[in-house]
Amino acid sequence: MSLDRIRRLVERWREEVEAHAPEPVAPALEPLASIELLESMLIARHLDLAAHELRATGDGHYTICSTGHECNAVLGRLTRTDDPALLHYRSAALFVERARQIEGVDAAYDIALSLVASNEEPTSGGRHKVFGSRELGIVPQTSTIASHLPRAVGMAFALERRPRLGLEPRGPDDSIVIASFGDASINHSTALGAFNAAGWVVHQNLKLPLVFVCEDNGLGISVRSPPGWVEARLRALPHVQYFAADGWDPVDTWRAAEQAVDHARKRRRPSVLHLRCVRLLGHAGSDADAAYRPAAEILEAEARDPVLRSALYAIDGGILDTESALELESKIAERVARAAAKAKSRPKISSRGEVMESIARAPDETVVDEAARGLSEATSPLTLAQGINAALSETLTRYPESLVFGEDVAKKGGVYGVTKGLLNEAGPTRVFNTLLDEQTILGLALGTSTMGMLPSPEIQYLAYVHNAEDQLRGEAATLPFFSNGAYDNPMVVRIAGLAYQKGFGGHFHNDNSIGVFRDIPGLVVAVPARADDAMEIFRTAFALAKVARRVVVIVEPIALYHTRDLHEDGDNRWLTAPLPQAAPFARARVYHGGGPHLTIATYGNGLRLSLRAAKRLEAEHGIGARVLDLRWLAPLPIDDVVRHAGLTGTLLLVDECRANGGVSEALAAALLDRGLRPRFARVTAADSFIPLGDAAEHVLVSEDEIIDAAVRLVEVPKSSKGAHPEE
Repeated sequence: MSLDRIRRLVERWREEVEAHAPEPVAPALEPLASIELLESMLIARHLDLAAHELRATGDGHYTICSTGHECNAVLGRLTRTDDPALLHYRSAALFVERARQIEGVDAAYDIALSLVASNEEPTSGGRHKVFGSRELGIVPQTSTIASHLPRAVGMAFALERRPRLGLEPRGPDDSIVIASFGDASINHSTALGAFNAAGWVVHQNLKLPLVFVCEDNGLGISVRSPPGWVEARLRALPHVQYFAADGWDPVDTWRAAEQAVDHARKRRRPSVLHLRCVRLLGHAGSDADAAYRPAAEILEAEARDPVLRSALYAIDGGILDTESALELESKIAERVARAAAKAKSRPKISSRGEVMESIARAPDETVVDEAARGLSEATSPLTLAQGINAALSETLTRYPESLVFGEDVAKKGGVYGVTKGLLNEAGPTRVFNTLLDEQTILGLALGTSTMGMLPSPEIQYLAYVHNAEDQLRGEAATLPFFSNGAYDNPMVVRIAGLAYQKGFGGHFHNDNSIGVFRDIPGLVVAVPARADDAMEIFRTAFALAKVARRVVVIVEPIALYHTRDLHEDGDNRWLTAPLPQAAPFARARVYHGGGPHLTIATYGNGLRLSLRAAKRLEAEHGIGARVLDLRWLAPLPIDDVVRHAGLTGTLLLVDECRANGGVSEALAAALLDRGLRPRFARVTAADSFIPLGDAAEHVLVSEDEIIDAAVRLVEVPKSSKGAHPEE
């Protein structure tokens, strides 16, 4: 059905052009521009035809088409390759037109390679059908729910912020960012958050050179946008200038697009371009739109075919005659057909390793060297919060492109004082508060990091990240995957979380769930428990971001921020004086290394509980336990756990998070994979949200539970008592 429809559109174009009786008008567009825009639109149209034909033969995989949206080619001509672009999935004509600016780029063939998922496809290496190119300045996006818009805000922010920090500009002083999306997406919280953030920035008299482009065909798959709603929504955006055009009319589109681009380029303020487009086919693939669109509506849409309108405009303006227009279309049809035939024969991805090689760059000696460069040593013992503060201060000194931002992080120093004093040290251009929106905070990190900066955003509480987790899952983690490593967004995300805050209830301020991070491909997750661990882990984390271009999430145990004592009140044995060293990546830290009877693997609050339990196990039960602080939760230090569990023959996993979805499940499976069969048990929190006050003790891991589980696991004569050092 879809193949028949697009073939009919192509044939109708030929028939209408051939039968057209010219109505002479003065051309509003320069002749070369008119011809080349028509050429780009025709290439996009024939690529859509090729997509359906390849799909019909089993050679193609993606048929979400640009048909009806081809006037977006105008934006490919009015913007430059140094204007970063994040594009909607109906942007083939824009991509083709922008490709004219770089000699040697064959946009038709590149897109054809993406249709057949060839590993020679230059954007994603055959991993997905996206519009992207480093040399064209197009950052690949899926754009399905406007999830790229927070990044676009961050990129526009970075265009202005880099020069203020004395960093090399990314492009000329008048560069802008362009981001396009569909009308249905304006209702998603991600889009609304990005619009709001753009206005919030400008409201504070800051510059934000950004063009939002809404390609409005009136349908979100089959759901119609209420008449007038898109315009009302976009017109109401504070500090974002509204421009509109009939997106099927090339002249009207040029007029409005030129105004929107000029507004952003010259005034350094955001604009929104509302293009009223037509959808000439189903949404994608097998979508049979005749089931929800009357035949008369489809015919009326075909009468507004932008590729046909552009051809007739060129003929009426005396730019082309009928014969030359038909000849142009014929040559393009042949060119695209050749590109598709050639692409069909090109190699595909052939292994799991090839699929995954762009997700995460393996750390090597360059990361180790970077982490160890120019380190400082603490002069006095510190709390965990002080250690994190010192690590961030060190980072701001080492990396002039680094930023620290989030809600309350500046003058207040964060809810728990962790960033206190950093504003005075680095200044308000590098340490600053954001609005209360986690999607925007992470989007700002995505955008600034894509533009060559090294951000460390703070999410105030672990549960708050769930409002914005797609910014990590669908944007941060996927960018190197979709771009075959050509683009990345390195950052170190700080998240205050985990449990054991006395008195707090509910999951927002006392959340012990980390499963959301561990299943994101390529994401690094770490949990420091003490000041020395914090400084060592942060050093490695920023080296991973700087050199290996990784996204690192550090979950900071709130309950340990200001803890000073370990065994007894006033012993100050949780305070540590960090050394000038970095934490080995994905390696555990071992306490009580000579404990012969039991291996306890844990992290975060579990480390303090386990060290306390280990002392009692030795004194009360004669059990010598070695305690492994995992520190890295993704990837896990499995080799260390296996080695120490093999030495003692027993393993107790103390997981302060929930029984399901936590680290303990992964470690248990890893032991089975390795063929290790120690005596095994685990102690975890209950699969429950955390209640208020003392009731929390019923669902969280306790010291007594650890001891009881250890005693059941290990049978040791009491005469074997012996002391072990804590480290």
